[in-house]
Amino acid sequence: MEDKKQSYFGEVGSALKTLATGMKVTMKEYFTPKSTEQYPENRKTTLHVAKRHRGRLVFKRDEEGNYKCTSCTMCEKACPNGTIKIASEMVTNLETGRKKKQLLDYQYDLGDCMFCELCVNACNFDAIEFTNDFENAVFDRSKLVLHLDKEVYKGGSLPEVIDGGADWKVGTFNTKKK
Repeated sequence: MEDKKQSYFGEVGSALKTLATGMKVTMKEYFTPKSTEQYPENRKTTLHVAKRHRGRLVFKRDEEGNYKCTSCTMCEKACPNGTIKIASEMVTNLETGRKKKQLLDYQYDLGDCMFCELCVNACNFDAIEFTNDFENAVFDRSKLVLHLDKEVYKGGSLPEVIDGGADWKVGTFNTKKK
């Protein structure tokens, strides 16, 4: 292996070239006009969230408000860190005499979720989905534990975000005012 040693002045020249490259990038960014989106104030007009963004898990419901979950626990088994906990019991139908699983509690811990969507992919009944609602900040961590079978999700604090939010074009900034 051959050592490529430079002279003292060659090393200094190389260092100055590297310094000049870094300063060129810094000066280019310094003089580029900046655009700041005022998030809490202008979020209804400027906020764009992709429709495929995974914000939180919700139950899909039919027109009557009934959920599709059959408590098969496939989503619980697919979850890599135990975010989903399902409680169910076997109930006998009095008319037919057949036994069926009945969902007692579907507990979802939003604070521990990795948003990997393995639970949605594992669900054979298309009973759960991720919405792009992202405003989930709370002061008490226990409020992040949700019981999906007991809540009816009607959109978050910004219902228009479910549809993608404000119009967006590639390469532009959203800087509209209220």
